[in-house]
Order: sequence, then C-alpha cells, then structure tokens
Amino acid sequence: MLEFLDSYAWIFWLGLILLFVVIEMLTLEFTFLMIAIGSLGGLIAGVFGAPWYLQIVVAGILSLLLLLTLRPPLLRLLKRGGDPTKSNVDALLGLEGLVVDQVTSTAGQVKLANGDIWTARVSPLTENRELRRGERVLVTAIDGATAIVVPAERTSDRKEGTL
Repeated sequence: MLEFLDSYAWIFWLGLILLFVVIEMLTLEFTFLMIAIGSLGGLIAGVFGAPWYLQIVVAGILSLLLLLTLRPPLLRLLKRGGDPTKSNVDALLGLEGLVVDQVTSTAGQVKLANGDIWTARVSPLTENRELRRGERVLVTAIDGATAIVVPAERTSDRKEGTL
C-alpha cells in the first residue's frame, strides 16, 4: 500500500489541484487557489523523490503560508476597484425633491429628483411646520418606505419649481 502511494502520489496531487482550481473558480475568494498552489508544492516535492508523508507536510505548510501572506493583499487589491456608486438607501440620502402632496410631521408625498414618488414626513429636527405643494425638499433619512425631508435652501441658479 505504501509503495502504491509513493508510486502514484502524483495522480493524487493532480486530482487535488484540479479540484481546488474548479472550486476556486466557483468561489472567487483565493482560498482554494492558495491550497491548489500548496498542492502543486506537494506534487513538486514528489517529483524530487520526497515520500508521500513529506509531500503532505510540504503542501500543508505552503498552503498555510500562502493563505496567511499572499491572500490578504490579493483580496485588498481585488476590493480596491469597487464601484463607488451609491445604491439603495444611500443613493436617496441628500437627494432633492418637490412636494407633491402637503408634507407634515405625519404624512405627505414628494417626487424625488430620480423620478420616484415617496411618502414623506418632515424631519423632527426641523421647525414644526408643513411643507406646501411645489416646495423644494432634501431627503435626510429613510424610515422604512418613508422619506424624512427638510426644506431645501433656495439657490439663485435654478428656476422655481424645477429639479
């Protein structure tokens, strides 16, 4: 049995390398890539005549070293080019809009600059007043499906009533 392992360990290593590369292609997190490279180290140790148990030790140590040293910087490089575009609730914060239906501290509707119509409430941090139809607002928070708004400051370069 041990002679068989010594003679055909290279087939075992090739199978493991193939398996780990396929799993890596499905997960894309560099863990199985590092293990595949460690297995390649075990295969190379076998080519140079190391016994099967030493091949396993070489593969294990190499995999562990790669996981601890090479994988973290590779993940940082991969995540560095992330999409900076805001999405979901983050994309709504700071968005301007127009009051469609009078907004009070309990109810109302606004049409946001992205074209969506949202139920809205006046922010509790704002003076206690109602916002009339056509007033410009700014979204400060989202509470469930309700936009929390404050009156927007007027700017001289925009026409009244447009976004």
